[in-house]
Amino acid sequence: MSLLQAIELSKQYNDVYALRNLNLSINKGEIYCLLGQNGAGKTTTINLMLGFVKPSAGKILFNNIDLVENPSLINKHFAYIPEVVHLYGSLTGIENLEFFSKIAGNHYAKNELVNFLNEAGLQESAHHKLMTSYSKGMRQKVAIAIAIAKRADCIFMDEPTSGLDPKATNDFITICKKLAKNGTTIFMATHDIFNAVNVANTIGIMREGILVNSIDSKSITATALEKLYLETI
Repeated sequence: MSLLQAIELSKQYNDVYALRNLNLSINKGEIYCLLGQNGAGKTTTINLMLGFVKPSAGKILFNNIDLVENPSLINKHFAYIPEVVHLYGSLTGIENLEFFSKIAGNHYAKNELVNFLNEAGLQESAHHKLMTSYSKGMRQKVAIAIAIAKRADCIFMDEPTSGLDPKATNDFITICKKLAKNGTTIFMATHDIFNAVNVANTIGIMREGILVNSIDSKSITATALEKLYLETI
């Protein structure tokens, strides 16, 4: 059984469809990348699944339970990492992790917090430095550690590789694959065709609110995906 499903999911603003009749099914431990131009409906899809906006039609199911009717499950099982990660600059990495863990109702010992940050790939020398000294990649790792500490079943990411240098991007891909191997489901909206092929199990291409292609990443190269993407949009 699929962990996460969208069934005929639509979002309409007056006469304009931001998303139209989306059907997709994502399994536990799967990494799903959604490609598309700005305004294609990628962020709308994430916003619907996270309950930030309500659908005009259709269903979102988590473990076959309707999330629109059971929104409390979203906070319990999902985590969200936006393109710009907002953390407290006056706190250190480990203090941010402790703070957001407590908000989620989890109280961890210092060694447990250290383990979460290590699992997210943040070097220990940075754990006690103020957030104002962190790069985007380092802030992202703290956000991933927060999701790990929350024990999120699904992590949603919006343009996660935007602004990352090649090493930080490679670190990010490694962490995502490790999380997926351990059973975490990852859904990301991205423009990054090359890294979508490298990290995803399944790649969707969206145009004008419609999912027009769904591809097994093992069946396509980055060059072929780029060609398909340009032909599609």
